[in-house]
Amino acid sequence: MANEAPGTPRITSPEEFFGFRLGTDRKIARWDKITEYFYKLESESDRIKVIEMGKSTEGHPFLLVIISAQNNLARLEHYKAINAKIADPRGLSVEDVRELVEEGKAIVCQTMSLHATEIGGTQMAPELAYDLLSCDSETTQQILDNVIFLMVPCFNPDGQIMVTDWYYKYLGTEFEGTMLPYLYHKYAGHDNNRDAFALNLIESRYVAQILFREWHPHAYQDHHHMGSYGARLYIAPYCDVIRPYADPLVWRELSWYGSHMAYSLEEAGKTGILNGAQFPGWGHFGFHWIANHHNIAGMLTESASAKLATPLYIHPHQLKGASPKTMPEYEAQTNFPNPWPGGWWTLRDIVEQQKIAAWSLLEICARFRKKILWNAYLKASRQSRRGAKGSPKAYVISRDQHDPLTALKLVDLLLAQGIEVKRAAKGFVADGKVYPEGSFVVSLAQPKMGVIRNLLGRTFFPDNYWTRNPDGSPIMYDTATDTIAEFMGIHVEPANVLDIPDELLEIVEHVEAVFQEPGKAPECIYYQIEGYVLDPRLNDSFWVINGLLSQEDGEDVAVWRFEEALCSKALPNYPDMPPGAFYVQHTTQIAARLAELCKQKGVPLHPVPYVADVPRYRVKRLRVGMYQRYWGGNMDEGWSRLVLENFGFPYITLKDDDFKQGDLDQKVDVIILPSDKPELILGPEENKTRLGRIDVTTVPPEYRSGIGKQGAQAIEEFVISGGKLIAFDESCKFAVSTLKLKLTNVVEGLTHEDYFCHGSTLRVRADIHHPVAYGMPDEFYALVWGGQAFEVKDRFDSHKYTVIAEYPDKDLLQSGWLIGEKLIAKKPCIVAVRCGEGEAVLFGFRPLFRAQTHGTFKLLFNCLFGRADS
Repeated sequence: MANEAPGTPRITSPEEFFGFRLGTDRKIARWDKITEYFYKLESESDRIKVIEMGKSTEGHPFLLVIISAQNNLARLEHYKAINAKIADPRGLSVEDVRELVEEGKAIVCQTMSLHATEIGGTQMAPELAYDLLSCDSETTQQILDNVIFLMVPCFNPDGQIMVTDWYYKYLGTEFEGTMLPYLYHKYAGHDNNRDAFALNLIESRYVAQILFREWHPHAYQDHHHMGSYGARLYIAPYCDVIRPYADPLVWRELSWYGSHMAYSLEEAGKTGILNGAQFPGWGHFGFHWIANHHNIAGMLTESASAKLATPLYIHPHQLKGASPKTMPEYEAQTNFPNPWPGGWWTLRDIVEQQKIAAWSLLEICARFRKKILWNAYLKASRQSRRGAKGSPKAYVISRDQHDPLTALKLVDLLLAQGIEVKRAAKGFVADGKVYPEGSFVVSLAQPKMGVIRNLLGRTFFPDNYWTRNPDGSPIMYDTATDTIAEFMGIHVEPANVLDIPDELLEIVEHVEAVFQEPGKAPECIYYQIEGYVLDPRLNDSFWVINGLLSQEDGEDVAVWRFEEALCSKALPNYPDMPPGAFYVQHTTQIAARLAELCKQKGVPLHPVPYVADVPRYRVKRLRVGMYQRYWGGNMDEGWSRLVLENFGFPYITLKDDDFKQGDLDQKVDVIILPSDKPELILGPEENKTRLGRIDVTTVPPEYRSGIGKQGAQAIEEFVISGGKLIAFDESCKFAVSTLKLKLTNVVEGLTHEDYFCHGSTLRVRADIHHPVAYGMPDEFYALVWGGQAFEVKDRFDSHKYTVIAEYPDKDLLQSGWLIGEKLIAKKPCIVAVRCGEGEAVLFGFRPLFRAQTHGTFKLLFNCLFGRADS
């Protein structure tokens, strides 16, 4: 494609720089060299600007590469401002918009290799950049003149380096091209594309900044790989079912862009191209899916995978269809007219097809610049009108919340999405309900109405033709809801009539909690302070306590928990709090340290002049260990590490040998088993070549993970002798078997026609007097994916089983899709079991799901504090 323009400075080609053609068999360019190449291109061309957004999770550069004509690069802020007005045209006249459209540029963003084993995108990126910088064709010039191209050449730099080094480690051996045995992102692994609406990862925050707050591109394409034995490349549009509340025009744009890409690929002689099938319009709320509700045409490419950079041979009979509804057989159909016949499949094939798709998107946006900008205006203005005319017209986030600091985190998350949020300067009434001053109002009369409806509103996944297989079983790509407010335990109320003048609603730029210095309360003079009380309802109270106990003299700090509720009427100068409130004994040194910690998070610090005559126990922070296996890693384990670190809980990672060596009680007091299949915890049986879908023979022996029977016995001995085992969701089955518990999961083995819950929020009732549920509301939402609904079968020692939380008798579903409600109604979902001197705590769901479910974090946090006298 490259044809250097005469008289222009010579641009170094990727082949010259890397020493091989990108996509060459058994060659992968590493991220550090790719970074170096982009900076070299910047030094050689005036068509490119390289920006380091910051460092990745593990300290590698995260780049945004901007490619356009020199004149455009010189005025980036000007064009960014134009596009911001088009993306939110409220207050502009049609004439104003037409002038902006006339002058503005089409903004296209493409990101590469978010999933690090899907290496083609990042290998393609340098070639794509080189072609744009060195080519003198009319099409290239049209792209440069009319488009500002935002390229993220590697969405996951850490994973790219991991995968590259892993590949070269085994190159030339029998394990060449085998899967990475651990997570290819420190915390998220493959789940990193499920983070677009929660923004827990720094990489996600960089891309959200580009897409949702700074540039508002008109088209966004995310380059991926998929399985090896179907179509060679999937491109836009999506198939049914579609997620509601996006502007209809965006779905038409996806078809338009996808058709042009398909045409370009066929023109180039590429076979096996599929569009409009396999990937539905309602998937997880990842970047390419959530973008559509931001009025950005969000799409993805999905290339068939090779064995990383090693070619893969595929027999014709191995090729299969993609979906019983949209591509039931591997044969020609209107959106798949030219099937690939089979044979060798290479990384170079992937690089070429992805580059054509990327170029094609730039080309159509350059050709139809004005139409695309006008459509951006139409989408934004129509969404604002829909929000103004529809019901509800706004969502209200009251200042009065069970955990108001987590409510502020929700507001901060909305701001990070570029959503307009307002704060009430005085109390007001909405739909007959009174809200206090400082409550937040999120109007739907704004361009991002579709994002707001999905993140804050109650949602139900449809049950229709497109969401059922021919046999009647349900089809779902990921979670059935992404209502983050419910995940976080924040009550958000829909409203239609707000009795407050607009001038008393102030636009929020940022949020922070206001901290009141201790001793300023009028009823409590500083020198009379005996101690301090912290609210157990606040997740951040645990961060403060951990910070206090993490000091060098932390063991000397006296921290207690009250076992009963605190009542200000019975206890003058005490705040009203539920069971589990923290009490910190006063010293001058501790007072200063505690105040500084509380100030960082905005945690209210309540000084009290005496110790309440309420049962209490001194807190001991337990030694925590969490199991980590190979077999590609466990994403629930990674997210759990992130949550523990975010809230200051120290932990160690336990691997297979730690269990096989025994003496677990010398290392830890608590073992956490993140949600996992029992066979993956135990590992393959001797002389077995398969472990579920994994071919054990393709994995290097040192990574054939599993604690085995010896490790399981060590866990049993650990618990019986006084240790605590915590199991999440699927790991409960292992815990029940290993500890010989008389407990069953009532939905185990049922078909999906009988029971199905695939990432839905369900209502749960808690015993808030039990230490595991301290600080929880009486009723909360749990995000349940599959899940465990328990039944105690022990008739002799049933007193050893304590139900901490259970499903109510009816109306369990808050958002998502639930089949088989009656099967789990009134069944326990959190159970504690006494086992010898120790205890097992079984969670029938994942309390830390993807680090998104702040509303259930405390359930684990409480388990990690023990009694100092025990």
